Amino acid sequence: MIKIVNYGSGNIQAILNIYKQLNIECLVANTPEELLDATKLILPGVGAFDETMDQLIKSGFKKELDRLVLEEKIPVMGICVGMQILAKKSEEGQLAGLGYIDGEVKKFDSSKFTQKPYLPHLGWNSIEPTEENKIFEGIDFDYGFYFLHTYYFSCNSIEDRLASTQYGDEFSSAVNHDNVFGMQFHPEKSHSNGIQLFKNFANL
Repeated sequence: MIKIVNYGSGNIQAILNIYKQLNIECLVANTPEELLDATKLILPGVGAFDETMDQLIKSGFKKELDRLVLEEKIPVMGICVGMQILAKKSEEGQLAGLGYIDGEVKKFDSSKFTQKPYLPHLGWNSIEPTEENKIFEGIDFDYGFYFLHTYYFSCNSIEDRLASTQYGDEFSSAVNHDNVFGMQFHPEKSHSNGIQLFKNFANL
């Protein structure tokens, strides 16, 4: 059972609508107890790093996520800030991240941009996979995905970078370590590519 973690952040209904369209069962977990029968987890995200981590901690979700992801090895996919909280820390805030992938979140260096507006990185952009992975089966990489962010995930190990994108400089637009996946873009706003990505995640 796919469970979307509802900690007060993210486009949850859009994700539910896609899985309904795909005829794949997916439910929202509003409490840590509702994660118990999860076989896959989605961390949606719209907002700031510290606010998101604070909500995870206060709700009790973090403790249960740590158990499911680190001990039970259940696949998890973080989206946008849901990806960024997979890191150890962020320049955007003071709180520690989940630390599931070794890295930190940094702000784009606007001095490398040649055309305004510099930030946020907004709109459609292509992605370049760095390795083959089932989560990208059937994806049109040139068509790309929809982005909206000012900070990016900097992996400490290049092996954890799943895809890269150019915006002023090259950054990690997707990351992966074992059962943990992160997507900086918004698949729920990315039309056919997004639908395919959610389908692939369900089939992992």
